[in-house]
Amino acid sequence: MMTDIWDILFLAKRLYDQTLQPVCDQAGITRMELDILLFLANNPAYDTAKDIIERRRLTKSHVSASVRDLTDRKWLEPSFQQNNRKTIHLRLLPAADDVVQRGRRAQVAFFSRLFEGFTSEEVNQIHLHLAQVAENAREALTGGMKNAR
Repeated sequence: MMTDIWDILFLAKRLYDQTLQPVCDQAGITRMELDILLFLANNPAYDTAKDIIERRRLTKSHVSASVRDLTDRKWLEPSFQQNNRKTIHLRLLPAADDVVQRGRRAQVAFFSRLFEGFTSEEVNQIHLHLAQVAENAREALTGGMKNAR
């Protein structure tokens, strides 16, 4: 039973990749570039390359190259805030709007397909259970121990 979880994760990732790839193909961008655009659009409080690397678990070199390409396309604008000349903040530019909207529609289509046949209450329960799984994993990785079952 527990190995089924790996199959589920693999299949979900494969479906997500398959759902987003047409957006990349139409826009002539890589998946990494689309992931960065969608991350910035969906997480406005996290607007640095470091945020993207830490929260999406992506490699620094790939994020840097993709940010550079998106900046060259005029889809992203790097900037400094106030007196901090170390941290570069990334801002989506209007030229990226169409790709971001198509990417978001693809994300909605992915989740609609993934949770097809479930009631909204069942989807909420799945989210709650997965949040607990994530919390258990976080706690285990940081050395915490909850009640052993």
